[in-house]
Amino acid sequence: MDFEDFVRARGRALLRYGYVLTGNPHDAADLVQEALLKLADAWHRVRDKQDPEGYVRTVMTRQHISWWRRGRKEDLTGDPPERAHHDPQPSGEIWRDLRALSRRQRTVLVLRYYEDLSDAEIADIMGISRATVRSQASRALATLRVRAQVLERGRA
Repeated sequence: MDFEDFVRARGRALLRYGYVLTGNPHDAADLVQEALLKLADAWHRVRDKQDPEGYVRTVMTRQHISWWRRGRKEDLTGDPPERAHHDPQPSGEIWRDLRALSRRQRTVLVLRYYEDLSDAEIADIMGISRATVRSQASRALATLRVRAQVLERGRA
């Protein structure tokens, strides 16, 4: 399989994975584009491996973490914005709940439940310890449970 065939065959799946990681279709497209650029440079090494898509997904996850780390810095200003700006967000209760989590917690849940990776694999991809993976997953699930209980009370 050559690079173009791989992109045609797996491009949509990679875009969906990027969307699950970022929660934003624009960021997902950027993430896929960056990962495919890196894959193109390494295609001669990766094409003969068993799982070139796994390589791309790992690159996407690490890139997402890198963007998150770089963007964590706050830019404080004395002037508030004139009006609120909201990017269109995907609808659905699960996405609203996932967006309420920190990026690290959301990434851990995506890798664990969407990608079905073990704690050791997640720790390796994210560059954190297995204990941190477990604690982030636990905190994320606790947050989701609390949100679900609050919504249930509001509906009752």
